[in-house]
Amino acid sequence: MSPNPLNPMNPMDPMDGGPIGPGPGLGEGLPGNGPRRPRRATAPPQYVLTEDTPVYVISVAAELSGLHPQTLRQYDRLGLVCPDRTAGRGRRYSARDIQQLREVQRLSQDEGINLAGIKRIIELENQVTALQARITELADSLEGAATALQQREAAVHASYRRDLVPYQPPTPQSSALVVWRPKR
Repeated sequence: MSPNPLNPMNPMDPMDGGPIGPGPGLGEGLPGNGPRRPRRATAPPQYVLTEDTPVYVISVAAELSGLHPQTLRQYDRLGLVCPDRTAGRGRRYSARDIQQLREVQRLSQDEGINLAGIKRIIELENQVTALQARITELADSLEGAATALQQREAAVHASYRRDLVPYQPPTPQSSALVVWRPKR
């Protein structure tokens, strides 16, 4: 087997339980502690990167968006694009943030909209997105309620006694009008 740094069980790496064996840990390999057991290889943690995952530092985000880092700081202060923060208060931008930075730049440069107008546009777009999500949620809820109602209706129909004949209202034979006059 050839050494591969990307292989989680690299035979040449003593920390991965290769031929050299794992290094001594707490109480491992010391006399009187029994035989050394090789460590089990654990799978690396699975990170799911979405467009909302904050991964870009401010310099990378500035380069990707075509803006100066100071402009990104100003947009953050104004509330146009608010990146996530690390424990040390550093900014981390997501792909969605970078897309929003590009949109702010386009509206400002190409359309000539001031930053207050851009902020209002972003607020309205976020409101529309939230309302569309709520509509979808309500439509799903309505569909579930309609399905439950149909199931209950079917259960009621299934419980009908079959020896009863459903009532059919009489069909009128004539179209004559009858006037009722009470006696006094």
